[in-house]
Amino acid sequence: MQTPKIVTDFRAGLSDGKLLVQLCKDCNKPNMWPRYACPHCQSENLDWQHSGGVGTLHSFCVLRQGAPEGFEADLPYAIGVVKLDEGVQLAVRLVPSAPDDWSEYRCDDRVEFVAVSADQIEKRPCATFKRIAD
Repeated sequence: MQTPKIVTDFRAGLSDGKLLVQLCKDCNKPNMWPRYACPHCQSENLDWQHSGGVGTLHSFCVLRQGAPEGFEADLPYAIGVVKLDEGVQLAVRLVPSAPDDWSEYRCDDRVEFVAVSADQIEKRPCATFKRIAD
């Protein structure tokens, strides 16, 4: 099965070190995840916008065992839900504060996008964020 262009565009941005969100050119509202029509006005006049890459961590989970098939070698790792300052939410990977340690993270922390290598994006095509130090 071929990956849809709207997904490959998002992943290409990540590979280039950019976090992209879709923007409706008709109602000027952002949306995430990529869609074929704006969820606000149903327009198909969508484009990509570079995100500021800063947001609020709404929730997160550290997986230390019981990873889904294919993710066992990644253990431990942390995933979270971030609401970007642009108003959209997305699922992300979280960078540990120290090796295998996410103990400094709290819900409502401010976090920022971290560019990772194209090889990492090829393996796990998702945005990576880290906690902004106080």
